[in-house]
Amino acid sequence: MNYKLSVFTLVAVLFQASLLGQSETYTVKKTLFSSDKYDEFAPVFYKKGIVFSTNRNLNLINYSTADDKGLYKINYIDTTGKVIWQNARVLSKDLTSRLNDGPAVFNSRYDTIYFSRNLDVKSKIGQISSPRNKLGIFSAVWDGTRWSKLREFRINNEWYNVSFPCLSPDGKKLYFASDKPGGFGGLDLYYSLWRDGYWNDPVNLGPVINSKGNEIYPYINHTGELFFSSDGHAGLGGKDIFFSHFSENEWSTPVHLDRPVNSTKDDFGIVTDSLMNEGYFSSNRDNQYDIFHFKTKIPQNLYTAAQKENQYGFTFIDTGRIIIDTLNLAYVWDFGGGVKRPGVSVTHRFPGPGKYKVRFDIIDKVTGKLFFSKLAYDLEIKDYEQAYISSEDVLVMDDSLFFDGRKSYLPGYKILSYSWDFGDGTRGQGEKVKHAFAEKGDYLVNLGLTIKSDSSGIILRTGSSKKIHVTTDLKEKNSYLNQKSVAITDFPDIRSFVNVRVKTLYSAESDFSAGALFLIELISSRNKLSTEDVLFKNLPANFKVEEIYDSVSGNYSYVVDRQMGLMASYLPFMDLVHKGFGNVTTKIKLITDPAEKELYNVKKIFGISADSYFDSNSRLTSTSYLLLDQVVKILGRYPDKKLEIAIHTDNTGSPEDKLSLSKSQARIISNYLITKGIDSKRLRSIGYGSSRPIAPNFIDEDRALNRRVDLSIKSE
Repeated sequence: MNYKLSVFTLVAVLFQASLLGQSETYTVKKTLFSSDKYDEFAPVFYKKGIVFSTNRNLNLINYSTADDKGLYKINYIDTTGKVIWQNARVLSKDLTSRLNDGPAVFNSRYDTIYFSRNLDVKSKIGQISSPRNKLGIFSAVWDGTRWSKLREFRINNEWYNVSFPCLSPDGKKLYFASDKPGGFGGLDLYYSLWRDGYWNDPVNLGPVINSKGNEIYPYINHTGELFFSSDGHAGLGGKDIFFSHFSENEWSTPVHLDRPVNSTKDDFGIVTDSLMNEGYFSSNRDNQYDIFHFKTKIPQNLYTAAQKENQYGFTFIDTGRIIIDTLNLAYVWDFGGGVKRPGVSVTHRFPGPGKYKVRFDIIDKVTGKLFFSKLAYDLEIKDYEQAYISSEDVLVMDDSLFFDGRKSYLPGYKILSYSWDFGDGTRGQGEKVKHAFAEKGDYLVNLGLTIKSDSSGIILRTGSSKKIHVTTDLKEKNSYLNQKSVAITDFPDIRSFVNVRVKTLYSAESDFSAGALFLIELISSRNKLSTEDVLFKNLPANFKVEEIYDSVSGNYSYVVDRQMGLMASYLPFMDLVHKGFGNVTTKIKLITDPAEKELYNVKKIFGISADSYFDSNSRLTSTSYLLLDQVVKILGRYPDKKLEIAIHTDNTGSPEDKLSLSKSQARIISNYLITKGIDSKRLRSIGYGSSRPIAPNFIDEDRALNRRVDLSIKSE
């Protein structure tokens, strides 16, 4: 008995068509395995040939559609043999149902198939022919002799259609179309991720891909690029084939494939080789559904990201907490090669990509002597890894100018070919091409590259696009350029620019934040020196040389002063400069010794002002007792450590009286610590009087800075 079924027949409800002349981009030819009488569509690669859906009546099942055509079955043809349509055969009776079967897709090993069919194929004919019998996706596994383990896709639902499966090359994503509620229009594209042994809930591809119309027949190539058919995006008519690229968590705006792949009829179901040099697609341009073979003559630049202009000018900013007196000192950025720029925030343009060294220094304004270096960078500036179009941005109509792709920067890849789309309907090939625009306006020029990986040998395509403004004449061009030209002052911050690798060699701010002291260094040496060395012969008596060994660098550093603040080192530093110590500099030393760090934190809390520790009669105050009791605890925790107590005064009165006062106050502190149980052998008290000021003694505020208590941990 011959039943006419009004079921969802996959294609007839969705498509219509006609054939247009071919363009220069592709050549198109109807395949020999497409018949003149039946429908063939939805080709996919399978082993040595093509699997497709067709309604040619092979009397497998005696049902037909309302127009007396057979139901759709999954067929296979070996394209290495004689590819006439009569040689096509049903792929497997194991996959054949009483209704429509297909389209299908396979995993990369061809041992798993996913295909569409109606959910109910076993009930009575009246039930299975109902519009309620929706389409779903099913899978089967090849066991070496037959397709078995038929399973239903967990997303299938009796209330909506799930169809047109497409598997990603790695087999981890199953793409499909569905009219499930919550979409953007008719049929939307979704994917489901294989995770933890099952297909996860579907994810809509979003409004860039899906429209108010129908999106169907997804195809994912080996790089994850998407081809699909849509009647909701602007095309030539009917359903057209579009392309999109997924990058930075979003799909690119779909690109319409050129004629004659697309036509005014329905074009869908494309599969291609890895570079889209050739492939197959379906169309009803001959008033029935056929499979066409295409070859690419000139590559269509399907995905070109907006060209990024390489950046070599940057802003350098000091945002630190180490403050200086700008009356005597100046900030200077040193970019090497004698190029220096004064200021806390400066801009600098490098000559191009490469490796550079940058320092941020503090210079004495009078002598030009380096007082302190705050920061040192190693920079590596790279060009963007992209296809690159070298050309003017503004052109005059009918002027022939060169477009050059040779500055494309794609490390690790060899460029095999260059293709150009000038946005005015013309194309070109070659690394450097000459072109003129016939009309004024804005054009988006696309450069497409075919590239080959040096490591894997994989061949890919990539590209960039650049906006070109075309004017009527030279006067209009100059006017446009004058309006556009703005002095470049807003350079990006060097620390946040994506194509610059910033390696911090040294950051005083980092050390200062973590806890550090500022040291006045006379000299640094790979060799150990005697403190009686001739280098220290003219050292003033109020300075004492201290040797510090750095196990990381292997250097010996000879310092004569240490302070908690940078500006406290300035006057001692300049005193040594004026006395002829030409190599003197100020450095910062991160405190790593536990005892020294604890003492540093106590001094930060209580301060170092002598006015806080002694009253007018040089008696200890309540504040000093609090601090000194903390010092006792520290010395108790570190019995191998010693403490140096140094007292400094201002210059009011005679130097002799100030020296005597400072020595007396140092002994008072020492005696208090002894009464608290600290062995006198662990204590060293020194009075410097007014001989080592850290601030001018002209006003009371500065004189107060010079009156200070300097406690420091010593290891011996």
